[in-house]
Amino acid sequence: MTSAKGLEWTFDTVAELYEKARPEYVDALYRRIFDYIAIDESSSVLEIGIGAGEATLPMLRTGCKLTAVEYGESFAALCRRKFSGYPRFSVIRGRFEETEFADRTFDLVYCASAFHWIPEQAGYAKVFSMLKTGGVFACFDNHPFEDKGHPELAEEIQRLYARYMGSACRPKEYDIEAARRKAAIALRYGFRDIACELFHRQRTLSAEEYVALLGTYSDHIALEEGLRSEFYRRIEDAIDSHGGEITIYDTIDLRIAIK
Repeated sequence: MTSAKGLEWTFDTVAELYEKARPEYVDALYRRIFDYIAIDESSSVLEIGIGAGEATLPMLRTGCKLTAVEYGESFAALCRRKFSGYPRFSVIRGRFEETEFADRTFDLVYCASAFHWIPEQAGYAKVFSMLKTGGVFACFDNHPFEDKGHPELAEEIQRLYARYMGSACRPKEYDIEAARRKAAIALRYGFRDIACELFHRQRTLSAEEYVALLGTYSDHIALEEGLRSEFYRRIEDAIDSHGGEITIYDTIDLRIAIK
């Protein structure tokens, strides 16, 4: 399940499904961020690419002033409704790299599973300029891995990917070395004291729930409708023939950098 450059538009077409199917992030991740910087009513925070708000509520509960920037019109509207009870929350619609922000404005800038859509130099340089001295940039992504307990099911799904997507979808399970390499990018743009940490969880889904999740990935959304429907039907059949459930092994990598 990967993303492809140029398909940013796809997510906004399935905003409500995205909210239902995509998981939130683990509490331990936020505790780790707050170890680096205390966030409270006096803090100004920016979230890049809020999506359906999977990473937003723990920040809002601190009482901070939270501004989100979001490319998708449907996502922006969804989050305005979803978090309407928080008067210090607002959404700016637009691409992060094209949106104007004052320098040295934010205590924390963070991004969940969206920063890879932004050109590297534009993204890191902009975040650096927006942060106050001593401010923190927190970036995290979820890396799902195949069902380790059912190798036959995993193999069958790979064959379906090869048939319908043109290649198998079998990434290496994400590890700390990959996280460290990604975290080190921030050093090129003036950040210091970088750190990274991995968090793990398992999710067990029905065939229907798993196909709904697939329907939130950019390259899947972009498939021709008839081909996509057939592909999803065969995925459901494969899961049902192996007990009706599939377990996803998630690795969430948190990268921290300080200005």
